[in-house]
Amino acid sequence: MELELLACGYGLVEGPRVDEAGNLWFTDATKGGVFRRSPDGTIDSVVPDRRMVGGLALHAEGGVLMTGPDVSHWRDGDMRVVLALDGVKHWNDLHTDSQGRVYVGAIRSDLSDLKGPKTPGECYRVSPGGKVEELYGGVEVSNGIGFSPDGRTLYHVDSTSKGVWAHDVATDGSVSNRRHLGREAFARGIPDGMCVDADGNLWVAHVGAGRAVQLSPTGEEIGEVKVPAKWVTSVAFGGPDWADMYLVTSDNTDDPSKGGSIFRCRPGVMGMPTPLAAV
Repeated sequence: MELELLACGYGLVEGPRVDEAGNLWFTDATKGGVFRRSPDGTIDSVVPDRRMVGGLALHAEGGVLMTGPDVSHWRDGDMRVVLALDGVKHWNDLHTDSQGRVYVGAIRSDLSDLKGPKTPGECYRVSPGGKVEELYGGVEVSNGIGFSPDGRTLYHVDSTSKGVWAHDVATDGSVSNRRHLGREAFARGIPDGMCVDADGNLWVAHVGAGRAVQLSPTGEEIGEVKVPAKWVTSVAFGGPDWADMYLVTSDNTDDPSKGGSIFRCRPGVMGMPTPLAAV
């Protein structure tokens, strides 16, 4: 499978998201900034300097929703805070459902010491109108979030648990039947960002293993895409047919001087567009 290098020279690339015009939005969590790469390869700095942005979602009213020290909506240079809570070190990955509600993970631990004690965080849901609900806790280091194609299963990567929490989602929005998936696939390294393909399989960035691993809905490893990087941090689908896969990293083992990089390939499966946020 051919990997195309689209961009490089960043710190820790995160939050890949493709809009309807084919622009790839992404962040640099360590050096700071939210960026937009157009289909012709031009890259614009949209929100300079904002750090620790792990998740992005396009907004129904234009602009982009982003994490960081809070969850905020940026549009045409204006920033509006959607969610902020005391005790949260930063907000990491987020995702939306078919109603435009936003699901976002809180990190309460100091990640400057990865071997230090962990304070578990939570998953919150923000609805149009501003209602905030805590759905569940017990997530040591929150990472990628995604939904099954029918919206009835919510997936949430917990990096230091070396797997993915799955929850059934009822029609009233409540979650139940919490179970842990994929531990065997992450015996070495840790899981990071994720997305779900149109067949319902999970693609999870595998830090320490140089790949994105494909898991079945029940957590069995069924495939992979190898990437020339030790730290593969997230993965997303895009392209006119949603069959392009974007993989982002914090390093490049082919050429260490390139640093955090963005790759594109076609793994032979299709993804799905992410619903627009409406909060």
